[in-house]
Amino acid sequence: MNEGIRAEVVRVIKPDDEHAILPVDKAIELAYSLNLDLVEVAPNADPPVCKIMDHGKYLFEKKKKEKEAKKKQHVIVLKELRFRPQTDDHDYEFKKRHAEGFLKEGNKVKATVQFKGRDIIYSDQGKKLLDRLLKDLEDFGKVETPAKLEGKRMSMVLAPIKGPGS
Repeated sequence: MNEGIRAEVVRVIKPDDEHAILPVDKAIELAYSLNLDLVEVAPNADPPVCKIMDHGKYLFEKKKKEKEAKKKQHVIVLKELRFRPQTDDHDYEFKKRHAEGFLKEGNKVKATVQFKGRDIIYSDQGKKLLDRLLKDLEDFGKVETPAKLEGKRMSMVLAPIKGPGS
């Protein structure tokens, strides 16, 4: 920018979109006469391309655009639901409704069946519970990671389905 430009001759893009090839000192003088800065935009071109602009305003606009883009992005969160092999129907329905809400919001859901003590002998009930949950939530989510047993926990991950409601 300005005195930091090393080239001897540059192609200058003026604020009114006119192009001219000028020595650097003349280009800087021209920029200062307009109360603007000479900013190098393409240093590898032959000759290097510089633009006369308000550098402070340019940085402000750039930051503003980045902030706006950040507002629009949605961070996907992994929500976890924990069950036991003998989870009651009412508790199951309550947790299923929560999972449905999480999937509608666009979050992933990790459903985990926790086996304690000798509950591990009921791993088939845990698998049935996760399959039932998957069947009940098939309109809202799809399997990202199928149910698998890891130690004393069986878990699966559901991802939201992108559709008109999402």
